[in-house]
Amino acid sequence: MTLAIKLQKRQQRHKRVRAKVSGSAERPRLSIYKSNTALHAQIIDDVKGMTLASVSSSSEKGKTPRERAEAAASTLAKRAAEKGIKAVVFDRGGFQYVGSIKAFADVARAAGLKF
Repeated sequence: MTLAIKLQKRQQRHKRVRAKVSGSAERPRLSIYKSNTALHAQIIDDVKGMTLASVSSSSEKGKTPRERAEAAASTLAKRAAEKGIKAVVFDRGGFQYVGSIKAFADVARAAGLKF
């Protein structure tokens, strides 16, 4: 499977997820993007079209990508708590809910975000 086909399939999965998931001021959307080197997450209010908080695992400490994703999740949960965000809607971005995506979600839940 070529890279272009893999990207197209992920984008189709993401469109299916986004058709059902939308963020508001009460429950903003927690959007995840995973590249080969880092995991990026944003908390987005889709009504206003604003990013409320963001984090990248490339700026976190850790030996493995999973450890960096866990550290990024705790950082994002702290930033969200500072802005008064307690509940979010999870948008996995067309990626499978395994590995660093699942680790990110578990730590974010443990740190106080509800989804």
